[in-house]
Amino acid sequence: MRARIWITVVAVVIGAVIAGGWIAAIGGGVPREQSTGTVGPYVGGDLHVLTVLQDRLYVGGHDGGAVSADGGATWTQLPSLDGADPMGAAAAGGETLIGGHPGLYRSSDGNTFSRVTGQGDLGDVHALGGAGDTVYAGTPERGLLASGDGGTTWTTRNAQAGRTFMGIILVDPHDPRRLIAPDMSTGLVTSADGGITWTALGGPSGAMSAAWDPTDSRTLVAVGMAGSAMSGDGGQTWTILAVPEGTSAATFSSDGKTLYAAALSGSNAAVYASTDRGRAWKPLT
Repeated sequence: MRARIWITVVAVVIGAVIAGGWIAAIGGGVPREQSTGTVGPYVGGDLHVLTVLQDRLYVGGHDGGAVSADGGATWTQLPSLDGADPMGAAAAGGETLIGGHPGLYRSSDGNTFSRVTGQGDLGDVHALGGAGDTVYAGTPERGLLASGDGGTTWTTRNAQAGRTFMGIILVDPHDPRRLIAPDMSTGLVTSADGGITWTALGGPSGAMSAAWDPTDSRTLVAVGMAGSAMSGDGGQTWTILAVPEGTSAATFSSDGKTLYAAALSGSNAAVYASTDRGRAWKPLT
């Protein structure tokens, strides 16, 4: 009996060490600063997405999502996204689109979402991004889909690419055929022909999050299973980016002056901001 107990204890300890190492690898090993005492927005058991759409900061995870209109100082929970597992998001045609395991959600005010049914229903959506009326969706069953009417109708752009995409697909507003996507099977990948063909762009492996400075798309940030990195030359070279421990998503403000990062803290999102390209971080929640 004692032998069984010791075997169980050792297994638990080993599992904890492995899990701790995995979490530290995601965040780059930078300890979180002391908490401000504010409970962050509820997202559930995982944190999948952090993005800025139409000057609003969105965060989402396994069981919920929230929005901030003041750069993360205060948050509003989005009950219509409870259980939606937000993973990708896009602003298209004046509306906000959110993708998750149950499917695609749409909102005209950025606060109240409804599930898309009928012709626009995509099923499971793991990645989403758009510019103007052009929207792209990465789905594990159908590959990469594209829409030219804000997500009303969809066509298959590449039945294989997109199956392992995760998070935000970056779409160049000046050329919606230019895309960058985080690929969980590799790192970042890029396309110059609207998703028909793709090439590797680098960044950390097991990519889960990608963002670029809206004022200079050559400045990229990527978060993956192997850590976080930044590029100032469009992905030709990368340097390690020190982010708060446990970070699983990052994004830029609409003016490019602030870099945000989010990590799971219990069932809530801990959101941080940096105004010096990640050298120092301030907790917002």
